[in-house]
Formats: sequence, structure tokens, C-alpha cells
Amino acid sequence: MPSTSPDTPTAAAPLSPRRRQLLDAALRVIADEGLKGLTHRAVDRRAGLPEGSCSAYWRTRHALQAALTEYVASALLGDVDRLAEQMRDCEPDEQAGMERAVELFLRWLDQRELLVARLELTMAASRDPDLAQLLADHRSRLVAVVEDIMTAAGLEQSAERAEALVASYDGILLAALLKPPPARRSFLSRSLELLGDSLTGDRPM
Repeated sequence: MPSTSPDTPTAAAPLSPRRRQLLDAALRVIADEGLKGLTHRAVDRRAGLPEGSCSAYWRTRHALQAALTEYVASALLGDVDRLAEQMRDCEPDEQAGMERAVELFLRWLDQRELLVARLELTMAASRDPDLAQLLADHRSRLVAVVEDIMTAAGLEQSAERAEALVASYDGILLAALLKPPPARRSFLSRSLELLGDSLTGDRPM
């Protein structure tokens, strides 16, 4: 059976149907039990596979965490890249750009398992440089897209504003998850609108 050593970058491994099945199961484990519940046995049980299936691909818990981080980051990067493509295909328009960004975050809010996994892995990455590096590309690409929106709108200090917006988005997404499900989307939309107004309101004369 295929396997990786703890030191082998999981990003290099092809994402076979079995790997995807196991990583989807790992997402559900984290969403329900937190990162502390992420074990090979828990993933096997959630995937409905024989014990030892997960460890055949990722022998250590750290290797499993790294593979899951890569999986989550790749999914989010796909969304960010699509947002960037949409922005390239339309005329520079701050309002339209921010609306598309809000739509992206609303989609992420609907993908609770993916969002919770990212938040859990982000906390783990604060103590693990390897995980932090896997998440860095996703965040830097999102910051770059937001910065492009602000630059096109003629805002000063676009890079700093974009960093602040993206950092604030994470907090708003977390706060939205703590709301009752029926209130989450309206809370997220309104909070992002207020945040955007506060950080994009000052334009050069």
C-alpha cells in the first residue's frame, strides 16, 4: 500500500480517491471533535475503512495534519484564484470587487467543516512552522486579491489595509460560527459591510 514517511512532503503525493476519502473523513472528525480528536483510528472509523488504512498513507499524526492542511489550503486557494480571475475579467470597481469578496466568505461560511478545519489548523500552525508555511500561500494570495481591489479604487496604503481586512475577516468568520445558524449569513454580510466601510472610507483628495 502507498505510504509516506513523516519527513516526506504530503503535497507531492497524488490525491487518489482513497486519499480524498480519508481527508474528507478527517475534516469531519475535526469539525465534530476538534484537532485533539484527529487520530488515525478516528479517521478510519469516520471513513468506514479498516483500521490501519489512514496510517498506511500518513504514518504519523504530524504527517496526517500536514496532509490535511495542504488539502484545506488547496481548496481555499481554488476559491481565491477564481475570485482573482473574476476581478481580472471585469472593469476596476471597488463595490463590485468587495461584493464578490463577500460572496466568497458567505460560501466559506456554508462549508462549515472546511472552515472549522482551517481555524483549528491555523491555531496549530501558530506552534508548527511546517503547517504555517502550508497555510501562508492561501493567505498571501487572498491579501493580494483584496489589495488589487483597493489599489484599483485609488486607496492609499492598500497593502496595509488589505492585511487588516483579511485578518479581520478571520475573526468575523469565527464570530459568525458562534451565532445560531439562521443568523450567521446576515451577521457575516453586515459585519463585512461595516468593516469594508471602515477600512476603505478614506480616499486621497
